[in-house]
Amino acid sequence: MSNAVISVAELKKSFKEQEVLKGVDFEVRRGEVFALLGSNGAGKTTVVNILSTLMKPDEGKASICDFDVQHQPEQVRHNISLTGQFAALDGLLTGRENLMMIAKLRGVANPGQVADNLLAKFSLSNAANRRADRYSGGMKRRLDIALSLIGKPAVIFLDEPTTGLDPEARMEVWKTIKKLAGGGATILLTTQYLEEAEQLADRIAILHGGKIIATGTLTELKEMFPPAKVEYIEKQPTLEEIFLAIIGKGEDVNEQ
Repeated sequence: MSNAVISVAELKKSFKEQEVLKGVDFEVRRGEVFALLGSNGAGKTTVVNILSTLMKPDEGKASICDFDVQHQPEQVRHNISLTGQFAALDGLLTGRENLMMIAKLRGVANPGQVADNLLAKFSLSNAANRRADRYSGGMKRRLDIALSLIGKPAVIFLDEPTTGLDPEARMEVWKTIKKLAGGGATILLTTQYLEEAEQLADRIAILHGGKIIATGTLTELKEMFPPAKVEYIEKQPTLEEIFLAIIGKGEDVNEQ
C-alpha cells in the first residue's frame, strides 16, 4: 500500500469553455504539510473542491485514504475536514457554543469536554464565552480551524486560510498550523502567499497553466533556480524568485 494519503492523477476540469485543470498529478504523504502554490485563479480551490467531494472532475482520478473521491464520497467525507477561505462560524453563538454544536452534529462523545480542550489548544479559553462575531480576524480563523479538527479527520484541507488577514493575524494562524503539523496531521494547504508556503510546507507543488509544473521541498526547488551570482556575498533565492522563474516570469521581473 502506498504511503500517500491523497493521490491525484490526470485531474481535469473546465468551466464553460475555460479549461482550469489540464491534467493535475500529485501525492500527499501521511503526516506532511503539502502546499499547493499558485497565482490567484490558478485552480487551487477547484482542486480542493474536487478532493472534498464538493465538485466532480471532468476526467482523472483522486483518492483520499484509499477511498475514491467520485465513487466513495461518503467514506471520503468521514476522513476529511475543510476550512475554506472564509470562516464558517455562527456569529451569534459563543466560541464554545460553536464547537459544541459541531461536536454534537458529528456525534462526538462529551462535546463540552471536546470544546474546552480545543479552546485551550488554540489559546481561546479566555474568549470561550464571547460571541464569535466579536472575535478578531485571527481568533475567528483559529476557531474555524479548531472546528475542523472535531472528529479527528485524517486529512485537513486549508484553502487559503489567511486570505484577508492582517500580518499579525496571519502569524497567529501560522502558529496554529505549525501546531497541527507538530501533532502529525496530514494537511493540504493552498495559498498564493509565497512566504506562507515557505514557512509551513514540508513539500510544495506549483500549479500553473492548469498543471503541476514543479514539486519538491524548498531545498529541491532552490536547486532548480539558476546558481546565485557571487559578488561580495552569495545571494540565496527567495521562494518568490523561484516561483517566478519556474513559471517563466523571472526575466520579466528582473528587467523592470
